[in-house]
Amino acid sequence: MPQPNAHSAAAAATDSAATAAAATAASTSASASEEARDVLAPDCPSRVVFERIGERWTMFVLLALERGGTLRFGELRERVGRVTPKVLTETLRALEADGLIVRRAFRDSPPRVEYSLTELGISLLDPIRAMREWAEAHVPEVLAARDRAADTEHE
Repeated sequence: MPQPNAHSAAAAATDSAATAAAATAASTSASASEEARDVLAPDCPSRVVFERIGERWTMFVLLALERGGTLRFGELRERVGRVTPKVLTETLRALEADGLIVRRAFRDSPPRVEYSLTELGISLLDPIRAMREWAEAHVPEVLAARDRAADTEHE
């Protein structure tokens, strides 16, 4: 059996050290990457998505566009209900900036603007539907809990 020479032993040690360093770097990178995607971490970039979804009118606008397809401003406002034109405009601009909806302006007289979901917006519908279904199924329990809490406050 041939004996390894000093050069091959040093090369093997170097390769082993390089492999260990690469594994450590990959582990550190994975940890940093996981940390970067932890929505509970204050600096997590995914928080902007939660902030957008959590805004008062976002889900209603997305659900209205899901049901209605392409809608004009007035149609959207009617479907969403109880939203002021200013707030709806702000919501639509934010959703457009985030790539969730597309705004198409036509040179008609008077000008006509239509809104519809993008592929990214459509991809958000499944979790929003799940939240809607949960809310519709559990609203009696939530309202009952609120009543109990209000009764406790008044005692």
